Amino acid sequence: MEVTRKSFKDCLNLVYTAVEEADFLAIDGEFSGISDGPSVSTLTNGLDTPEERYTKLKKHSMDFLLFQFGLCTFKYDQNDSKYITKTFNFYIFPKPLNRSSPDIKFICQSSSIDFLASQGFDFNKVFCQGIPYLNKEEEAQLREQTEDRRSQQANGVGTPSFISPSSSKGPANVPDEHMGYINRVVEKVEALFASTDKTIDLEPCTGFQRKLIYQTLNWKFPKGLHVETVEVDKERFIQVSKVDEEEKKKMEQQKLEREQCQLNDAVGFSRVIHAISKSGKLVVGHNMLLDVMHSIHQFYCPLPEDLQDFKEVTMCVFPRLLDTKLMASTHPFKDLISNTSLAELEKQLNESPFKAPRTEAAQGFPSYDTAKEQLHEAGYDAYITGRCFISMANFLGSFLTPPREYVSAQSKLVEPFYNKLFLMRIIDIPYLNITGPDLQPKRDKVLYVTFPKDWKTSDLYQLFSAFGNIQVSWMDDTSAFVSLSQREQVPIAVNTSRYAESYKIQTYAEYVQRKQQENEKQTPASKSWTEDRWLKSPYMSSGSSGGFGYPRALRKRGGSPITAEKGSTEAADGWSDYSFSDSTGSKKKKTDEVVESKTSEGWLNATDATESFGSSPMKSPDEDGADLAKDAEGTLGWHQASASKATPARKSPKNKKKSEASSPSSLFEVPEVW
Repeated sequence: MEVTRKSFKDCLNLVYTAVEEADFLAIDGEFSGISDGPSVSTLTNGLDTPEERYTKLKKHSMDFLLFQFGLCTFKYDQNDSKYITKTFNFYIFPKPLNRSSPDIKFICQSSSIDFLASQGFDFNKVFCQGIPYLNKEEEAQLREQTEDRRSQQANGVGTPSFISPSSSKGPANVPDEHMGYINRVVEKVEALFASTDKTIDLEPCTGFQRKLIYQTLNWKFPKGLHVETVEVDKERFIQVSKVDEEEKKKMEQQKLEREQCQLNDAVGFSRVIHAISKSGKLVVGHNMLLDVMHSIHQFYCPLPEDLQDFKEVTMCVFPRLLDTKLMASTHPFKDLISNTSLAELEKQLNESPFKAPRTEAAQGFPSYDTAKEQLHEAGYDAYITGRCFISMANFLGSFLTPPREYVSAQSKLVEPFYNKLFLMRIIDIPYLNITGPDLQPKRDKVLYVTFPKDWKTSDLYQLFSAFGNIQVSWMDDTSAFVSLSQREQVPIAVNTSRYAESYKIQTYAEYVQRKQQENEKQTPASKSWTEDRWLKSPYMSSGSSGGFGYPRALRKRGGSPITAEKGSTEAADGWSDYSFSDSTGSKKKKTDEVVESKTSEGWLNATDATESFGSSPMKSPDEDGADLAKDAEGTLGWHQASASKATPARKSPKNKKKSEASSPSSLFEVPEVW
């Protein structure tokens, strides 16, 4: 259903009802651009930290406009075993309510506009019929300005749109050049009192002349007169009416109601975001970090500078989020899905071993045909995003005993994916954790290199040619990260630059330390997640805070055996060292307290044992199988895996030392480059 400024009021109750009835919601946005300067490769550097990625997106992406918002609600029909969908496609444009309203400035990126135009995007609907909006701060300011005007008109000052006849304060000081005009207006009003007419319309005039008219008529005719500025066909003029006291109060009340209605109209699309937020329903998106950031920035409040504050605001606005791109990049899906772009993902999830979900559009709503792709229409993209989520959620039901064809959006099978947003192109931090600390890779094979502006990637490959395979991640024109294949090569590489004049090589730890020192000079002591100031969502599961983790029996059923034998601690790749902070703020690295894996899904299984969050103790393999049938609604609890609980046999001190010596102290085995 297309929703524009003209139809928004009529559709709003439909939106409220659809959100309230839904089992979950899917969203998508279309923007006027992505980056206002840096290339996409620079904006999404492969070795960004979550803080750096957030800062970049906030700085370089928020001046663009989210001008189409897609919302699709999904409600499961138990009788027919299908989802009923209601899809809304909102066109959005920040049209000012009046001269006091925010006059939003935004930018466009030619490549983005060209791409949307090639997809048949209707820009006329955006600019001519787009729904206005105000964030919370702008709405409060506008309502305060309205109240100030009311206070002024009650005291007979300012230039109100209508005046109270009892607020006479004295004659207006009319300049000589306007005296003739004001006298003619007074004569017309006196003639009105002498006639049987009820109203007269004065000819259009300047704002200053309107002010003089208000002040003069308010003083000369303290009773029996109502003066109001009206606008017809974008032309403003003053209308003067003869009224008694009862009529005057009625007209003033009507004017008040109109002003309140106009204010609500100005809040516009933000009311939809408020409804989504208030519902607390699961909100599903695909690669949705920018969608979330723009939605908060445009319709709720300006984005905070600090990443931790952003996470807190996000949890207030969207208590439960799920990113289908991250879900598709995760075991057990990552080995079955070769391409996680939205269009390709939807196609693959319609084929074996997955099943296409049964969906049907509610009466009066558009019925999309996925065979005729309408990609980059926000409503359609939201619709297929929801379908992708249903297919993957239902696939998880096949791991149950007995298998289930339907898995709800509230199932414990889905909880581990809550509030983790996919981070594009970061090679060792797959997601932004909204409800807790982010992964902290050790990156001890990474070097920070600075060099002349005319250097190219080939120059860096030549510089490090003696070190075998390397990976280059550009920071800007004069710096880049270089990832070596072996830790032992790092001190050798650093030493090579000791006497170099044109370039400099530092370890990643030195780079981080320098950045921290620079930040401390620029800002007060920075906040960190170790201060235990995270908002705890009421929807946080006991097993999803520290990371994704399947019970061992489920992993066996999925065909991905977990190696728990002593000494079997081989990492899938070099990016394997992570650390979390405990509640006191000190760093701890876990060694034998994780379930090690030879497959790249290991980064989803391990969690910090110091963060229990009320998770249930793990059972032995035999107990796991028996427990499956007992779990609520046939779904599994996704417990946090730790070897100290999952492995019945206790290691001898000798074997323990041997294991520690050979273990890379891995918390997460990071998947390949995205």
